[in-house]
Amino acid sequence: MEIWYGAEQVPESLRAARGAASAGSVVTVGVFDGVHRGHQRILARVVERARALGPDCLAVAVTFDPHPLTVHRPGIDLAMIASLPDRLGALAATGLDAALVIPYTLAFADQSPEGFVRDWLEGLLGARAIVVGGDVRFGRDNSGDADSLRAIGAADGVEVEIVPELLAPSGRRWSSTWARECLAGGDVRQAAEILGRPHRVRGAVVHGLRRGRELGFPTANLDAATAGVVPPDGVYAGWLVRSGAPGAGAEGERLPAAISIGTNPTFDDVPARTIEAHVLGRADLDLYGEEVAVDFVSHLRPMLAFDGLDPLLAQMRQDVVDTAEVLGVPVPEPVRPEDVTA
Repeated sequence: MEIWYGAEQVPESLRAARGAASAGSVVTVGVFDGVHRGHQRILARVVERARALGPDCLAVAVTFDPHPLTVHRPGIDLAMIASLPDRLGALAATGLDAALVIPYTLAFADQSPEGFVRDWLEGLLGARAIVVGGDVRFGRDNSGDADSLRAIGAADGVEVEIVPELLAPSGRRWSSTWARECLAGGDVRQAAEILGRPHRVRGAVVHGLRRGRELGFPTANLDAATAGVVPPDGVYAGWLVRSGAPGAGAEGERLPAAISIGTNPTFDDVPARTIEAHVLGRADLDLYGEEVAVDFVSHLRPMLAFDGLDPLLAQMRQDVVDTAEVLGVPVPEPVRPEDVTA
């Protein structure tokens, strides 16, 4: 998938394709926070329609960075469910040909709905069809909606398709709001069901107190304050993903991990909330300074304070066993502290 950061990176050929019989694009528009199952249905329809229009017609998603809400309400504390790189990766996985990332500013927001559609979608991207959900909003004060989009399309000869909302088996609409609710409650399994994949946070591995390596449980530590939407304190089963590892494929190197979130109440000396991922059975991983991702599969237990080192070590070993069982990987032998090299 091509990624265009701003209008200047869009190929001139798309503008020239406006009105061509087999070129141009099928376009959708949205923030796509989390790229959940509802988004995926719309994106699949974009790809389907583009393919039907011919090999030269591109399937394109238009998205925004930063989130519009943070521009209109700068004091709001809104972490994205997925970072921009992970959002773009999830968009690419749907089969899109390209994504246009528009830098969202107040000046950009202050354009009419007609101006946005005609300048950006029709003029810049050569849109032959526009596919969106029923809750679409665009233009000044979000005054553009599905009905006005249909009217603009009818006037300009551009097909507009409004995709019906997709409901979960429970009858609830798949949504970013629902995913956030699940993550806020620690229900990472339900969040994964909404997203169609495990929830992911991302960050650079930082130095901690190095206590884990002394106990035989070395960890890769991420700053929870900058990692995105972080589940509540507790222990989780999941994966540590290294995108830059030697020989790693497009999905990166996926390593089974027991993940602890919190401030370590047993020792009460961790100044900030951290995400600590212990890769099962590994004592040789030197990840300091590397950007990694952590995928959450299942909540194992709440964060607890233990009365002494022995019960803590016993529980940590049980966390490793439980994690291996959840992920379907072999239970590793315990790591000896003297074998830890990183």
